[in-house]
Amino acid sequence: MTEGEQSVSKAAPPRLALSIVIPVYNGAASIAELVHALEELPIEGGHEIVLVNDGSPDDSLDVCTALVDRARVPITLVNLARNYGEHNAVMAGLRHANGAHAITMDDDLQNPPEEVERLLAFAQHSGKEVVYTCYDEKRHAIWRNLGSQFANHVANFVLEKPKDLYLSSFRCLSAFVVREITRYEGPFPYIDGLIFQVTHDIGRLVVRHLPRAAGRSNYTVRRLIRLWISMFVNFSVMPLRLSTITGFVLSGMGAFAGAMVIAEALTSSPPAGWASLMAALLLLSGVQLVILGVVGEYLGRLYLTINGKPQSVIREVRHSQSPIVAEAPPPVLLRESARL
Repeated sequence: MTEGEQSVSKAAPPRLALSIVIPVYNGAASIAELVHALEELPIEGGHEIVLVNDGSPDDSLDVCTALVDRARVPITLVNLARNYGEHNAVMAGLRHANGAHAITMDDDLQNPPEEVERLLAFAQHSGKEVVYTCYDEKRHAIWRNLGSQFANHVANFVLEKPKDLYLSSFRCLSAFVVREITRYEGPFPYIDGLIFQVTHDIGRLVVRHLPRAAGRSNYTVRRLIRLWISMFVNFSVMPLRLSTITGFVLSGMGAFAGAMVIAEALTSSPPAGWASLMAALLLLSGVQLVILGVVGEYLGRLYLTINGKPQSVIREVRHSQSPIVAEAPPPVLLRESARL
């Protein structure tokens, strides 16, 4: 080992076994109970909790600050300047994760804290780079379940996702995957899309799903639509291909209809067809506007990315004073991280 490599080894922080990243939005009623339960988990090698306050309008920031001050395990609080959305908040949290594995989960207690230990053990024993959870029974509202099913079916084609894989926000990532996906600095992250760009070494684990402990879901129809657009536009050119296919199909239909009109005009005296003419005009005009909208969405996102729209802005980062007890990573990993 060279002198430079030795200095890197000495300066590198110890690596914990697990980092638990939790985006917090309107979670003041549930986050304290969740954190207290996570602190009690007997994780071999140690674990930390990364809380990301995503511009919550309630008292979530005060509750999270109190949790940091009274932490029994290392806790990091990342306070964003405003609300950026779940995926942006998770990306900010992953950049502060120190563990050999990182688990992302919501703040609503619908994922039992004891399932975290099972998920980590499964990831460690299976050797999978990513492990998604799925539920034997989901405790969401009907419209939310339908929206999730639609998003998963779309992801089968857009992201080339395995059909038997459910895209859950309760997932476990290896440090390698965390490092690679956090390289993305664009303003419209979609974590599952980034994961599939990095690896297909993915497993699944069935876990329990509980009713929401307090409040209601922060996902509205508008937020779900924005999430679908990010999936469509940011990580696939499928919408452009669909637009091209639609254009060819309609052009073929128009050519066929034109041939019929010419044949009818040559063989008979057809009546004026204002209704059919207007219907065709409205159909073609609508399709053209949709295609222009899709192209405009791509160009708009490209414009915002080039102009440096931030993925998130961190106002403050607070760390607890709990000592970290863990072994340092092997030197080869340190050399790799040093080169990066």
